[in-house]
Amino acid sequence: MNFDQAKADIVTWVAQFVEQPNPKLGNWPPCPYARRARLENKLDIRPGSVDPYTDCRTVVMHEYDVIAYVYDPNTVTAPAFNSQVAALNRGFLVPRGLLALADHPDYPEEVLGVTMNQGTWAICFIQDLEKLNAHARMLADRGYYKHWPEEYLAELFDQREDPRK
Repeated sequence: MNFDQAKADIVTWVAQFVEQPNPKLGNWPPCPYARRARLENKLDIRPGSVDPYTDCRTVVMHEYDVIAYVYDPNTVTAPAFNSQVAALNRGFLVPRGLLALADHPDYPEEVLGVTMNQGTWAICFIQDLEKLNAHARMLADRGYYKHWPEEYLAELFDQREDPRK
């Protein structure tokens, strides 16, 4: 894996897609907080060395809002990658107040006709669970999730506080 290329691809995806208002999402960007994290250098992209379960168990957020471990998707299937991230959450991160989200190009995530995946790399995004829940509550109060499919939201809020309740 060419890590420099992977990092550039992820930063470009964040700037050109994740931060941009999308008409299919009610003119909301996929993540309204991504721009600030990127511009304030609170997004740290790291090369994954083994797998998310092994690499991310001892992560410390420090000054970062998001830490992304990137992997070559040809080295792990989407089901195995998602399983590793789920085990990481259950066994290590959630009890420590963190949450990992998996993104694998072979497991497309679609919301209202918008493909949310980065599309090239397998990525394990780690965030502070309390901040993630607080931001989700603010977005829910403003109608952000209003038209999102229930099955997607159920998966999104697994192991998290559902802000719509």
